Amino acid sequence: MAARIPTSLRSMASTRPAGSFLRPTTSRPAQRSFQTSRPLQADVVITPPARRPVGAFRGTLFGFLLGSVLAGGGLYYYVIDEYKVSNELLTEDIYALQAAVQRLEVYVKGVEEEVKTSKK
Repeated sequence: MAARIPTSLRSMASTRPAGSFLRPTTSRPAQRSFQTSRPLQADVVITPPARRPVGAFRGTLFGFLLGSVLAGGGLYYYVIDEYKVSNELLTEDIYALQAAVQRLEVYVKGVEEEVKTSKK
């Protein structure tokens, strides 16, 4: 039974009479000592959970998707750039065609007037 009583209480029980436990002491406050065993005092080493290696399938799938996205992005910008260039060339060709049609119209009107004046 004595092994269960903390050492601070055992030492107080041996030095103080039984009646003195009931009245408060003013001369010295009670001290409580904290005692633990050696295994509880030892530093606890926490090992992080083991990292699962990225599997070949997951790595391959991730690499494929990343490559596809990057290639798709590059292709998108390339196609947009080519679209702009071809659109500018087409616009220039349309303006050149419009100018040629206007010149032809002026020429045809001049020929028609010459024919009208020569018939009269």
